Amino acid sequence: MNEIQKENLIFLKNQGRSYSDIASTLSISKSAVKSFFSRLKLKNEENSNICKNCGVTLEKYSKSNLKKFCSDSCRYKWWRKNLENNRSYLKIHICKNCDKKFKSFDNKDRKYCSHKCYIDDRFRPKKGNFINDTRAI
Repeated sequence: MNEIQKENLIFLKNQGRSYSDIASTLSISKSAVKSFFSRLKLKNEENSNICKNCGVTLEKYSKSNLKKFCSDSCRYKWWRKNLENNRSYLKIHICKNCDKKFKSFDNKDRKYCSHKCYIDDRFRPKKGNFINDTRAI
């Protein structure tokens, strides 16, 4: 792939066009377009070793994934600031124990609003449950 094609790839992608549209426009395969952008992303990630929240330069570890944040507190702060962008992932669920509505990231298996409600529902006897009743019949 020559430099003109690479510039055209970046130009078309910045216009918001899809990989298949770019591939058909430039008469190259879709997999070539995908691999170009994945290599470009990896190259940019190697050069960007700064914290996404505070901008501090991060240390590189040879055997680990690239770090995006300098600490957990920076990661939490960034997520709180950018939660508005991720609202589509939040879903409303109803707690199986207390019937309270709660928001959580989309998880179809989520049944309880907290660990306390899980423990209450799982291990504490319910009203009308006479399994532990020692009265004589």
